[in-house]
Amino acid sequence: MSAENKPVIRRWFDEVWNQGRVEAIDELLAADGVVHGLGDGGMTGPAAFKVFHAGYKDALPDVAITLEALVAEGDMVAFRWSATGTHRGGGLGIPATDRAVRFSGMGFGRVRNGQLVEGWNNFDQLGLLQQLGVISLPG
Repeated sequence: MSAENKPVIRRWFDEVWNQGRVEAIDELLAADGVVHGLGDGGMTGPAAFKVFHAGYKDALPDVAITLEALVAEGDMVAFRWSATGTHRGGGLGIPATDRAVRFSGMGFGRVRNGQLVEGWNNFDQLGLLQQLGVISLPG
């Protein structure tokens, strides 16, 4: 059962993020699916996630995500990824800087019947903001 869930995560990153196929969100995220770690509270369902996705793709329209590792057990898939992109829009609430960025993250996805029903995300937002020149650390 667990190995069958890895392709769902692969499709999510390839189709939703790399190809920008918005309709894949409806295909891969369950109507009651909850996504955690991408803002205040969680997002429930495809419509809520599409708002986040649109803002992110506006800010980084050429984002390219590479899955570095996938580990599955039962209905859970753990994943680690790296990404590159160019900050060309204000969808993150930051005016475009035209800066190239490189960042990484990891998470867990719970899969049921070929769809994500819950996801937990953690990525290097601080590093991303530093690369955009929004935050600088002392030192």
